[in-house]
Amino acid sequence: MSRQKRGWIAIAIVVAAGLVLSFAVQERYHHRILTLVFAWATMGLAWNIISGYAGQISFGHQAFFGIGAYTTLLLIIKAGLTPWIGMLVGAAVAVGAAVLIGLPTFRLAGIYFALATLAYPLIFRIVMEFLGYQEVAIPMERERAALFMQFTEPRAYDLLALALLAATLALSHAIETSRLGYWLHALKENEAAAEAMGVDSFRMKMVAYMLSAAPAALVGAVYAHAILFVVTPDAVFGVLVTVQTLTVSLVGGVGSMWGPVIGAALMIPISETLDATLGDRLPGIQGVVYGLALVAIILFAPEGLYWRVRNAIQARRTPALRSARPIPSAPVETIGAAPPPTGAVLMEVRDVSKAFIGLQALSGVTFDVREGEILGIIGPNGAGKTTLFNVLNGFLVPERGQVRFRGETTTGLRPSGVCRRGVGRTFQVVRTFPHMTVLDNVMVGAFVRDRAEVPARARALAALELVGLSDRADAVPAGLTTLELRLMELARCMATAPRLVLLDEPLAGLSGDGIEVMTSMIRRLRAGGTTVVIIEHTMQALVRLADRLVVLDQGRPIAEGAPGNVTRNPAVIEAYLGKKWLRAATAPGT
Repeated sequence: MSRQKRGWIAIAIVVAAGLVLSFAVQERYHHRILTLVFAWATMGLAWNIISGYAGQISFGHQAFFGIGAYTTLLLIIKAGLTPWIGMLVGAAVAVGAAVLIGLPTFRLAGIYFALATLAYPLIFRIVMEFLGYQEVAIPMERERAALFMQFTEPRAYDLLALALLAATLALSHAIETSRLGYWLHALKENEAAAEAMGVDSFRMKMVAYMLSAAPAALVGAVYAHAILFVVTPDAVFGVLVTVQTLTVSLVGGVGSMWGPVIGAALMIPISETLDATLGDRLPGIQGVVYGLALVAIILFAPEGLYWRVRNAIQARRTPALRSARPIPSAPVETIGAAPPPTGAVLMEVRDVSKAFIGLQALSGVTFDVREGEILGIIGPNGAGKTTLFNVLNGFLVPERGQVRFRGETTTGLRPSGVCRRGVGRTFQVVRTFPHMTVLDNVMVGAFVRDRAEVPARARALAALELVGLSDRADAVPAGLTTLELRLMELARCMATAPRLVLLDEPLAGLSGDGIEVMTSMIRRLRAGGTTVVIIEHTMQALVRLADRLVVLDQGRPIAEGAPGNVTRNPAVIEAYLGKKWLRAATAPGT
């Protein structure tokens, strides 16, 4: 059974269980608890889209919760609009607010983004108080109670909150099994690697933020009618909303749609029961319960209950690790490689210069990359080789000069844009998505060419077959050898179907056998029509591998040509290879 079908069946079971509980519960107070469980599970799921999937921790998600509540209520008061429509308007307003908030805030990263989000609910709270909406009661509509979401039967609020939970679960499942979900997970794990694989990080974060704002606003509107009846800024924009959202998500486990559901099912009944029984003697008992739960989770299951149980089950099923497998004979064409080499200029680098706080890392670098060749970039440490790669694939913008790929200027494009135009990249230190399987790692690259999961999976499996890792598809990167990690990164790069690949020291850290495996793989890529530009310090292997060499020293090109000529160049030997190489190269008979 496919992952998608299993997810839909699980959602149907949860919704069915909610329906059974709703009709089994008789007391009004118990209906209130059930409504709260559904509501806070929904709020946790909304927060989880941006903070769990994308890894952008938001401490101010109650801004959208409050927008939904106040927009719905003010439309009732000012326009007599039914909350069934008003809550949809509130969701639209929240999505618009997410765009306005995200545009400046996503320029920040890490803790700075999280702290910045704190400001927005405070701003909305101050605005509501300034406008005179400190306490706004929901107008009673006895004659049109159902039209205005004012039910005498508490079970109706259960079913309303459950419907919203079901819709948000469906949204979360759709995200998890889509290209968006894979890309958000990749951004969370390693943003630079994701960008290099074609993921537009800013756009994906903004999409996730907008999607998370809508259910948060809807649950805010339902919460106002089912629980509050009198809306105040503190009740919907206050810190308690964030505390409860974070608690149910962290206890259950972030990054999965089941985490917030588990957390709400555990924490809400416990805290509400304690508040009802001990609240008069121990005011604030709910806050104490939340605090103790967070401390316990941090100490004993920092990843959350869902992931703790899931990882324990998987650990029992994981087979013993195997060593690297030989390279299979699957042709490169199976993953959409470039056509046979033509020798035409594929990439033009013209007068590229880059400085960092006065340090000139690159100065006047000019060369061409011809289609179908293997071009080596060599030079001593600090010569600017990796800086050059970062300019070529968009991580850095040069102060001067231009890079053109297939006749199109790529200078100034983001790495994701450069990747989409056909330039792949691996890194000097392998950058993985550590909590994703090997297959999922490669699928992140495959989604650049295939929007749907099934063809992307087929493309990724073909890439793994190419590098000999098809039998490690279900492993995680932590279980791979150094060679397997580099092969996995190469497979992820090739899954983007590049015309040109930038390999940053792919032989680093490999044994002699590993070097032979990797050099054979690079030759296979070129044989399939993929152009290769490689940085490498293992000179013996590179001299045999490369068609041409470009030599950098202190950011300047000092030589270019066939490996045999370049390695005999006295300037190259003096700057990089050393005087022993110079004596050997100039000895009689050499």
